Amino acid sequence: MLEKVVIANRGEIALRILRACRELGIKTVAVHSDVDRDLLHVRLADETVCIGPADSSASYLQIPSIISAAEVTDSVAIHPGYGFLAENADFAEQVEKSGFTFIGPKPETIRLMGDKVSAIAAMNKAGVPCVPGSDGPLGDDPERNIQVAREIGYPVMIKASGGGGGRGMRVVHSEAALLNAISLTKSEALSFFSNDMVYMEKFLENPRHIEIQVLADGQGNAIHLAERDCSMQRRCQKVVEEAPAPGISEEVRQRIGGRCAQACVEIGYRGAGTFEFLFQDGEFYFIEMNTRIQVEHPITEEITGVDLVREQLLIASGHPLSLKQSDIKVKGHAIECRINAEDPVTFIPSPGKIDFFHAPGGPGIRFDSHIYNGYVVPQYYDSLLGKLISYGTDRDAAIRKALIALDETVIEGIKSNIDLHKEILRDTQFQQGGTNIHYLEKKLGL
Repeated sequence: MLEKVVIANRGEIALRILRACRELGIKTVAVHSDVDRDLLHVRLADETVCIGPADSSASYLQIPSIISAAEVTDSVAIHPGYGFLAENADFAEQVEKSGFTFIGPKPETIRLMGDKVSAIAAMNKAGVPCVPGSDGPLGDDPERNIQVAREIGYPVMIKASGGGGGRGMRVVHSEAALLNAISLTKSEALSFFSNDMVYMEKFLENPRHIEIQVLADGQGNAIHLAERDCSMQRRCQKVVEEAPAPGISEEVRQRIGGRCAQACVEIGYRGAGTFEFLFQDGEFYFIEMNTRIQVEHPITEEITGVDLVREQLLIASGHPLSLKQSDIKVKGHAIECRINAEDPVTFIPSPGKIDFFHAPGGPGIRFDSHIYNGYVVPQYYDSLLGKLISYGTDRDAAIRKALIALDETVIEGIKSNIDLHKEILRDTQFQQGGTNIHYLEKKLGL
């Protein structure tokens, strides 16, 4: 077992990792910026190291500072959480070259799946269904690019190979707009991702966003842990997630999940990961893989009974996967509401001091959060305050429990999007299940 782990993150995921480490008897080191010294996981960690000022580029994104923290505390491993450096192959490589264990995939796997062109090629080879597209980067030949678009059929989407978070994507509805869209997306990709490679794929107009959770040990063993529906989004950012996805049969679940697990074996994947798909007209289309733990991992834990962060730590310790596919049984339904420090109407961030906080409770309610009475939400980072997770014997029960828990949650002193979540969960279309990725934005008039 790993003896001591550096938690290279902040907020609720850092606290989640700390708790999993403590359960396994692993000592923890919390690295933090100077404004984060009062974070809950920093207070609870065995050791702490300040790695820089508030700006994440000078602290949480400083690879040398994090590795130095591991060195001075005699740690043996680094857990990146999600965000920041979690999917940075150079970080993973430098961690391992410095003699530490990176709690995640091998650097070459992160590179393979982090580049969307190479990821799609790998998934096509592994038999995972992909969106019809250019099957590689677009070149500089205008006529060839026009021909590719004709073969795919409009509308098409131009996407940055290194993109993410809703950036580096442009929808094209006609041939007249194609070449300009390619040029603009290449410029945007170079600016945001230092890589102007773009590719083309069919634009699915009304898909759902469904993702498959996987675990693999890098020793030839891999399983899937069913799917999550993350279609309730605003500007490509998830707001509400649920598991399992409404309307997905056990036969379909095993078929697509099995392909994902087999793909993990073929690429030598290690750790927790997520295959993201667009789902339309009964078909799955791979779009990308997240080579880390996801924000929404708790709902998978609720319906399968598997502690995903604990499994990450065991795999990183060199243990072969202890679970078989036959061990994974989907039971009940879970919903996650991302509670953010923001205005529920304008979505403007709302940093500041929390004067009073009361967490919800009761059977089937879990609130993963780092906040407390008197905590000051800084302006420098993501606005996530916590994740309200409800679990019920079926979807209707999970919705009812979530609404009760939202009514019980009190966060005073700053604004939050709790009222937005109540509106979503009471929405007739949401309650029926199966809304597409554009539904929330249309509902909000965005």
